[in-house]
Amino acid sequence: MSDPRGIRNNNPGNLRKSNDPWQGLAPEQTDPDFLQFAAPKWGIRALARTLIAYQDRMGLRSVKSIIYRWAPPTENNTSAYIQSVAKNLGVQPDEPINVHDYKILQPLTLAIITTENGQQPYTDTEIDAGLVLAGVEP
Repeated sequence: MSDPRGIRNNNPGNLRKSNDPWQGLAPEQTDPDFLQFAAPKWGIRALARTLIAYQDRMGLRSVKSIIYRWAPPTENNTSAYIQSVAKNLGVQPDEPINVHDYKILQPLTLAIITTENGQQPYTDTEIDAGLVLAGVEP
């Protein structure tokens, strides 16, 4: 059995294609719907930068508001997604969080990767490389 699409695409957040000029895109974009990155660290960076933009530009500061935007009910079981991520972070769904804090962003990233792909195959080093590229240091 092959890896999930997000893992194959080095896009573990399953970010959809857009006009955003993402760093680290693979030279060939053969997936019709989702971005493909040259290496996992670039897909992890894109995931983290999106979460940071949700907080900084949209004012989304809770697991509930972030995941509702990330995985809307038209495509997902958003309530279950929110509960799973909040549990992984050890916070209440409506509790304010700060994604600029590594201690929040790292487990949030891991929880999203796991939910999106049914697994989290990356090493701590790979996760940290993506987060550092996104501007958040351990």
